[in-house]
Amino acid sequence: MDKFTTLTGIAAPLPLINIDTDMIIPKQFLKTIQRSGLGKNLFDEMRFTDDGSENPDFVLNKPAYRETEILVAGDNFGCGSSREHAPWAIKDFGIRCVIAPSFADIFYNNCFKNGILPIALPQEVVDVLMKDAEKGANARMTVDLETQTVTTSDGESFSFEVDPFRKHCLLEGLDDIGLSLEKSASIDAFEAQAATSRPWV
Repeated sequence: MDKFTTLTGIAAPLPLINIDTDMIIPKQFLKTIQRSGLGKNLFDEMRFTDDGSENPDFVLNKPAYRETEILVAGDNFGCGSSREHAPWAIKDFGIRCVIAPSFADIFYNNCFKNGILPIALPQEVVDVLMKDAEKGANARMTVDLETQTVTTSDGESFSFEVDPFRKHCLLEGLDDIGLSLEKSASIDAFEAQAATSRPWV
């Protein structure tokens, strides 16, 4: 998993509440177990028309936001079914951070497991960040996980909370497998001792 330390990039405004996982990645794209390739279907029903052409009014289709790395959204982001394909699609598109007033619990947890930083901030702060994101590609936002701050293009900074263990995992690029491998020396020592003391096992 890629490490997350400091991210400076384009932030896209998506001022919708209750964006559920089916909106993020519709059910017809859930046939794969690969984490790559889903970015092209992110927000499929909003990004594309019935004939498959791009909807020019959707924010991620606008030239200023095609390289978006930060998404500023409305309340209750990631609600609905507990599909891990949702953070897979977000990450594959290139978005590493989602900022919203609140998140659905399962989606929130899945983000950390897939190298995405979900940041919950009060509505009044999200409103400021949303307005900053509306400035387009020239207004780049900075997210610093080490200092736990989000800074607007104008230099206004806001602090956010994050669980220390999850912060450690993101900073070090550790998913569940990586966490296990951190303990590989201890695991090897235990297995060696077990083989000696219980050779019949």
